[in-house]
Amino acid sequence: MTKRLAGRLLESAVLVLITSLAAVVILGVVFRKAGVALVWYDEVASILLAWLTYYGAALAALRREHIGVPILVGRLRGRSRTVVVCVSEIVVIVFFAAVAWAGWQVLQVLGGTTLISLPSVPAALARSVIPIGAALVIIAQIASVGDVLRGTDRDTSEA
Repeated sequence: MTKRLAGRLLESAVLVLITSLAAVVILGVVFRKAGVALVWYDEVASILLAWLTYYGAALAALRREHIGVPILVGRLRGRSRTVVVCVSEIVVIVFFAAVAWAGWQVLQVLGGTTLISLPSVPAALARSVIPIGAALVIIAQIASVGDVLRGTDRDTSEA
C-alpha cells in the first residue's frame, strides 16, 4: 500500500468517525431536550472520541504534523540529521510499541465483558483501538521517516 493510499484511508476513517461522533452527540442532545434521554449516547460518544484520537494521531504521524522541532531538524545536515531523526523515530516507535502492548494486555483483562449501556457490544471491541491505533502510528512513522531523512517532509521543508 502506498503512503498516499494509506493517507486517503486514514482521512476517510477520520471523516467517518468525526461525522459519527457529531451525529451521536446531536442525537443525544435532541433526545435529552425531548425529555427521553438515551442511555447509551455518552458511552458511544466517548468511544468514538477515543477512536478518532488514535486514527487522527496516525494520520498526523503519516503527514509528519505532530509537535516537533522542525527548524532544528531542517538545519541539520548529513550524519547529525540522520542521528537526530533516527533517535527521535526510535523513541516514538518504542513508546507506541509499549502502548500497543499495554492495550493488548487490557484486551486480555476485559475478556467477556460488555459495554455498560450496550450489553450486546463487547468491551474489547471498543477498547481494541489502543493496540490498533498504536500499530497504525508505528506504521505511519516508519512509512514517513524517509521523507524526513531526505528533507522532503512538510515540517522541515518550511524551515
